[in-house]
Amino acid sequence: MTSASPVKAFSKGTSVSGWQLAMLGSLVIFYCCAGLLHLYAPEPFLLITPQWVPFPRQVVEATGGCEIAGAIGLLFPRLRRISGIMLALYAVCVFPANIMHAIQDIAVPGLPQSWWYHGPRLAFQPVLVWAALFSGGAIHWPYEASPRRGSGSLQK
Repeated sequence: MTSASPVKAFSKGTSVSGWQLAMLGSLVIFYCCAGLLHLYAPEPFLLITPQWVPFPRQVVEATGGCEIAGAIGLLFPRLRRISGIMLALYAVCVFPANIMHAIQDIAVPGLPQSWWYHGPRLAFQPVLVWAALFSGGAIHWPYEASPRRGSGSLQK
């Protein structure tokens, strides 16, 4: 793969590689859309919320707000790292609902009930965690062994 020159993104002095910029934009769109769905159409999410979750409707709505806040945070360099970390933690926290959805074969209108859907969805969850951390600049793998502490920039 050829190394693309870093792109100045969102503010002076913050450079983001082409891959990071594309992933960042994808995550912003994904989490904004998912957040809006959690807020305005929570019923499908309530179906897969584990019974041990207290106040399920309020939790689903709060997670929608967290998704939107995280997506917006990714747009601001000063908030990008913490937003990426928080979105990664969020993806870990909702994993039990995804597992329950698959194992209990819960019918959600508009979604397939086959393992052709559930298998890739479950397998993609760690990728989503990585994408949030990478886009936020918390990790640079596989491009660098470890992030440059204190540099404040996302460079390859």
